[in-house]
Amino acid sequence: MNGGGALDHPVLSALLPVMLLIAIGWVAARAGWIRSEATRDLSNLVFMVLGPALLFRTMSGARLAQFDFRPVALYFLAAGLLFGAVLAWRGLSRQSVLLALTATFSNTLAIGTPLVALAYGQAGLVLLFALVSVHALVLLTLATLALEWAVAREAAASRPAGGARRHPLRTVLEALRGGIVHPVPLPILAGLLFARTGGVMPPVLDRPLQLLGNAFGPLALVLVGVSLARVSVGVHWRAALGLSLLKNLALPGLVAGLGLLLGLGGLPLAVMVVAASLPVGANVFMFSQRYGVAEDLVTATMALSTALAVATLSLVMALLGRL
Repeated sequence: MNGGGALDHPVLSALLPVMLLIAIGWVAARAGWIRSEATRDLSNLVFMVLGPALLFRTMSGARLAQFDFRPVALYFLAAGLLFGAVLAWRGLSRQSVLLALTATFSNTLAIGTPLVALAYGQAGLVLLFALVSVHALVLLTLATLALEWAVAREAAASRPAGGARRHPLRTVLEALRGGIVHPVPLPILAGLLFARTGGVMPPVLDRPLQLLGNAFGPLALVLVGVSLARVSVGVHWRAALGLSLLKNLALPGLVAGLGLLLGLGGLPLAVMVVAASLPVGANVFMFSQRYGVAEDLVTATMALSTALAVATLSLVMALLGRL
């Protein structure tokens, strides 16, 4: 008999390390070990150095031709519909894009990988990695383009009343440039180009990239805890609860409904639904800090989404067993 008990449950064993890292950041901030002035610098380190190292290394080893992308296409169809629905409801702005990303971006690595491995084994991991290989590429690039478009629109709207009228094409081009020359899409595209060469990364380069990439998840989650210590969740709990329910329940429900409608079932559908029901990924928090918008709400939503995931993931996986 396994002595691990409840802690061996796939959901708990995947979520507890994430919650502990957030708690460590909260304690460190409360104790004064990480000052407010240092948080922005640490955020820049994660966003500008650790994140690009992880994205480049992940995509440089991706062999996309080996994966079945039909279940992944279903996932992004559902995510795109929800992303668009949030923008249609709130209008195009930096905050709206951040909220749409919050409702659709899953923690596929830190939580998804151990959870799917425990629940569905190697076959499930192959399906999950097909999603992981393009998850950031699709959703973060989409969010970057939308954010840069919103920034360009705001800049155009704030020009002096008597100033020259800005050509819409210039706004589009600036948004595209900002969306490509950016610490998220650029390393992804560079990694994909390297993967196309079929080359192998020299160990002298691969090892530092691996170490930097491995530091991304833990430090990003610790920073969530640091920010949470300085945020009154009570002020944002209603909005955070709504976003958490969209992420943890509405998105997987949409994936499941579209999958059944389009004839997808079995393990591929189960893995995509579980991936959709994962709590909000740390990348969303980094985007909120990068663009200086909705930081408190995104932090509160990440914490609440992760806490609720113990119940919502268990519910989703139990319902999947009945399909």
